[in-house]
Order: sequence, then C-alpha cells, then structure tokens
Amino acid sequence: MSHTILRLPQIKKRTGLSRSSIYLRMANGEFPVSISLGGRAVGWLEQDIDEWIIERIEESRINDHE
Repeated sequence: MSHTILRLPQIKKRTGLSRSSIYLRMANGEFPVSISLGGRAVGWLEQDIDEWIIERIEESRINDHE
C-alpha cells in the first residue's frame, strides 16, 4: 500500500485553513496529527486529510438538513 505525505502548503490549499488554525485544531484533537519527517519537517498522510475533509462535508450536510 502506498502512502502519500502532504506538506503544510498542500494542507493549507486543500483545507482552506491557515497554519495557526491547523495547529490549533491539532492541539484540540480536531485535525489529523502530523508525522515527523526528521529534523523540523512534518507532514500529514493524504488519506487522513481526505477522511477529515469527508467528515466535514458529511457534518455540514447533516447540520444543513436539521
């Protein structure tokens, strides 16, 4: 199985969130946790981000229908 690692600029573009929002949500357990790539480099698994986006879409649609 292949894993794709996304870096922060890609995460920001995909989610529309700022750097500070991403890290705040991570700290609150509301966003996938980054993985260490060594040194000061981190990334996120693409699959985790895709799942997070799908969850946001589903939550939004449920809330819109209430």
